[in-house]
Amino acid sequence: MKYVYPCNIALDETADREAYVVTFPDVYGANTGGWSWEEAIENAEDALVAALGASYRQQGEIPLPSPVSDGQVPINVPVIPAAKLALNRSMRGQGITQRELAERLGLTADATATLCNPDYFSHLSTIEKALRIVGCGLVVEESGRLPSKHSYKQHSKSREAVAPG
Repeated sequence: MKYVYPCNIALDETADREAYVVTFPDVYGANTGGWSWEEAIENAEDALVAALGASYRQQGEIPLPSPVSDGQVPINVPVIPAAKLALNRSMRGQGITQRELAERLGLTADATATLCNPDYFSHLSTIEKALRIVGCGLVVEESGRLPSKHSYKQHSKSREAVAPG
């Protein structure tokens, strides 16, 4: 599964200078902004990971990404949180609990809880070991360049970023 979430980036017309508002339709609470396009993209990634971590802690679930539609900007989940999302999805699909995973890995319950939470850092090698235990692997794919402001047109009415096309 690719962990690429669509977001909407809109020019904030209420600000007294260039500013952007970022929202993720698939992830509750993943809202942010930036004073420049580049800052909005960078903050979008941070807000996405934080909201996915909150979703995991509060509900034990992580919302899946919907396809990116015209006018939306794709935001990749960084490799370590994405690997943790894959681990959680595999565990849930196989009915493997954190306790079972902890036993198989020889880790404490707290260490395994951290390992499963996308909002916390874990060593990639430990996540890969856990993925192997649940019968999965990790593939890293180059996604190309980050979305640039110049690759999106601005609507004159809504001023939302829209993919050319």
